[in-house]
Amino acid sequence: MKTLRFPHPLVLLVGFILLATLLSYVLPAGEFARHADAATGRDVVVPGSYHRVPATPVSPLDAMVDIPKGMADAAAVIFFVFLTGGAFTVIDQTGALRRGVDWLLGKLRGQEVLVIPIISLLFATMGALENMQEEIIPLVPVLLVLMRRLGYPVITAAAVSIGAAAVGASFSPLNPFQVGIAQKLAQLPLLSGAWFRLTFLALALVVWIGGTMRYAAKNRVVPELGTDDDATTARAGRHGIVLLLLLLTFAVFTYGVLNLGWEFEQMGALFFVLGVLAGLIGGLGLNGTAEAFITGFRDLAFSALLIGFARAIFVVLEQGHIVDTIVNGLSAPLAQLPVTLSALSMIGVHTALHLPVPSVSGQAVLTMPILTPLSDLLGLPRQVTVLAYQYGAGLCEIITPTNGALVAIVAACGVRFDQWWKFVLPLYFTLLALAAVAVVIGVAIGLA
Repeated sequence: MKTLRFPHPLVLLVGFILLATLLSYVLPAGEFARHADAATGRDVVVPGSYHRVPATPVSPLDAMVDIPKGMADAAAVIFFVFLTGGAFTVIDQTGALRRGVDWLLGKLRGQEVLVIPIISLLFATMGALENMQEEIIPLVPVLLVLMRRLGYPVITAAAVSIGAAAVGASFSPLNPFQVGIAQKLAQLPLLSGAWFRLTFLALALVVWIGGTMRYAAKNRVVPELGTDDDATTARAGRHGIVLLLLLLTFAVFTYGVLNLGWEFEQMGALFFVLGVLAGLIGGLGLNGTAEAFITGFRDLAFSALLIGFARAIFVVLEQGHIVDTIVNGLSAPLAQLPVTLSALSMIGVHTALHLPVPSVSGQAVLTMPILTPLSDLLGLPRQVTVLAYQYGAGLCEIITPTNGALVAIVAACGVRFDQWWKFVLPLYFTLLALAAVAVVIGVAIGLA
């Protein structure tokens, strides 16, 4: 008897595209009226304005055309992945990455267990600050080198990066793309409820990091050993300069994102310059640097293009005018529930909505104008309504195959998505239970 195999990521995403196409024939087309919101600078929905519109079912041919349309929509992210992936391949081929990893492990000899919490906290911080996701993809080769040196399973590279970043973003008190937009739309002061969120962020990170460390220790094998026999003092000096250049680049990257409002184009340009300088300083020469870039492009091509396929799912749903229908259908029954149950149900609604609406900021713009007036009618604190959105949409980021960054990172680690689910689902449900506790407490204390 042949065992059933989990579908390839590309098969899975194409399946979702076809499902979205089918739904455009099954669900009635409808939409909300929208208006420009001065606080967020985005178009937001008008509560109670949902209405039917003429059906626009998406034909199978149109659905296939939506795949390149999805890639075009995600072009900035895809090219960012190519450029940064090429840059890290250049750095790797200079030998600087491996030397840096070996130096780190030498310093932590006997305390290697600290690597997982340190890296997880770093990515969780970036997730909390700027919703870091696609930016992680080019870092996967570096994390794989580190985890293999430690003898940890490759899935750990995804756990300490995209997993930790998503948890940090979900429980963050200041993530501008999640809680920031949601609080503006709910007309709440920015950073309100920060201490409440920080408390549960700390608890969530204990759950995530503890689970990752337990899994890594249980599945550890004999680590790979690095050798420095052929290293010369001159080469070591070059490696040191390349690594310093890498650290400087991350400092500029962080400043640009947080203070200058950089988009993926600026970030990609920064890492392209890093790759060129690293190749020349590291002794690869112009031709060697170019060849290393091409190798990086090739290695990350599949992961980058998965982002475009994931985006195509939303393109199909939008073309069929059924995204607003799904939102209206899921949110309407909440008005019939008691306050606490309604708050808990909002987590479930946001989780379900995050499958067809994979953008957390887009989901906030779509749902908060509808759910905020509803929460006022129910006597539910608006802050709790924001919490339910954060936890429902944010935590879904670590399980949904419509999250292009997640699928790309898991694929780059060489891990099947069912293996990722086997690892992540127990932690996900534990975090969901923690989120439910936070929401119940928020209702009980009237969190403002």
